[in-house]
Amino acid sequence: MKLSAGVVRCAAILGLLLANPSAFSASISVQVLNQAGQPVANSAVYAEPASGQTPIKSLKTVEIEQKNKTFFPLVTVIQSGTSISFPNHDTVRHHVYSFSPAKSFELKLYSGTPGSPVMFDKVGTVVVGCNIHDRMIAYIHIVDTPYFAKTDTSGQAKLDGLMPGKYRLKAWHFNLPSGETIPEQLITVSANDSSASFTFNIKANTGTN
Repeated sequence: MKLSAGVVRCAAILGLLLANPSAFSASISVQVLNQAGQPVANSAVYAEPASGQTPIKSLKTVEIEQKNKTFFPLVTVIQSGTSISFPNHDTVRHHVYSFSPAKSFELKLYSGTPGSPVMFDKVGTVVVGCNIHDRMIAYIHIVDTPYFAKTDTSGQAKLDGLMPGKYRLKAWHFNLPSGETIPEQLITVSANDSSASFTFNIKANTGTN
């Protein structure tokens, strides 16, 4: 039986998709500004599939280090199920903790690297502090999607590898009022790259590490 040219073409496209899914993925460039038009750094931007299905991603341990009595980076964005290590590179000991509902934990006075990373398996925001040095603070935003990024000093971030479909594009910043609903936009991703923007009623860059 002879197949039509259309069937052959569809089969070829399907084969290419199965062999290299990224060939059919797209990117979204996101700009985050405040109401004065100034860029907002350290904003989490992420796209959740509207279907509710969470794509699988290979999770790896990330680090939030302590150096010069400061957490680096100030803001960390991760997918739920990711573990974080908290190495202490200072010459003094730190006592790292959080009482946040999304993850409560405590790493008592230590130097160097703790034996076991902390696993974050619940979506939400975790505020991390040091029980010895009150000015030390860090923020962890846990999302249920592998499509996430953090804005740079120009207020820009890029989400890569999105397959065509509908998504809820969201943006978060640690200076958003507590309890406020996280802003979101319903977007449709095609084979072409696209762009989006958010405007927050907050001050501009309030931390760039």
